[in-house]
Amino acid sequence: MQLTHFTDLGLRVLMYLSHPEPHRPPVTISEIAERFDVSRNHLVKVVHFMGQQGWLLTTRGKGGGLALAQAPDAYRLGTLTRILEGATELIDCAEPPCSLRGRCQLKGLLDKALVAFFDVLDEYTLADATASPTHEVIVMLHQWRPQA
Repeated sequence: MQLTHFTDLGLRVLMYLSHPEPHRPPVTISEIAERFDVSRNHLVKVVHFMGQQGWLLTTRGKGGGLALAQAPDAYRLGTLTRILEGATELIDCAEPPCSLRGRCQLKGLLDKALVAFFDVLDEYTLADATASPTHEVIVMLHQWRPQA
């Protein structure tokens, strides 16, 4: 299984926001896009979706920015990934129609594996994913300034 780019960006945004630097302007979408070298337009869609989920606090306009809506230990990685992926199954036997449909064990095995995947991720939080040494890298990303 490979996570979508949407999920990858969503998790990166949440990780980046998990360790805000005190006494600095709020984090912006442009800042995150620059730090991770990703499309700002695509990031806008991801941030909008996460704001709708209630995961982010977003403030528009001058002085606006992004922040986590809750503490990092409140975000379960399995729940985040499940919702970002929109995944309910790994394969769809109906489209395109499979001639093994109804007499195949593979679909059930893959469904069970997907549940196990999310269950394992649910054992961990965003705080776990951003503990040392990841924490130090996130702090460095916050401090990084582009060269003129």
